[in-house]
Amino acid sequence: MGEVQGTLLYLFWLIAIIAFVFEVWALVDALRTPAGAYEAAGKQTKKIWLIILGIANVVGLGGAANFLTILSMLPIVAFIAAAIYLADVRPAVKQYRNRGKGGSSNMGPYGPW
Repeated sequence: MGEVQGTLLYLFWLIAIIAFVFEVWALVDALRTPAGAYEAAGKQTKKIWLIILGIANVVGLGGAANFLTILSMLPIVAFIAAAIYLADVRPAVKQYRNRGKGGSSNMGPYGPW
């Protein structure tokens, strides 16, 4: 039975590392998005999302470094917070990301020129 338990521990550790990568991705994306995009999309402010995702990254790092077990509640909640950002907030604010950087300034009446 010890070999099976060791394999499961490695599997859960791999899942924790993958979850941490998603949490880092969500935080980096939130940092790159302008603050006005959140308000324009009708989402929580950038500051609130940075706090949520920053805490999720700390907890996710704890899970990936085996300080917190994968089956405890905190790494799961951290992953859910990042998943909500990536699935709901990111698509909503994506259309506002390039505004203000000249992203839509080269649009003519029939498309880009």
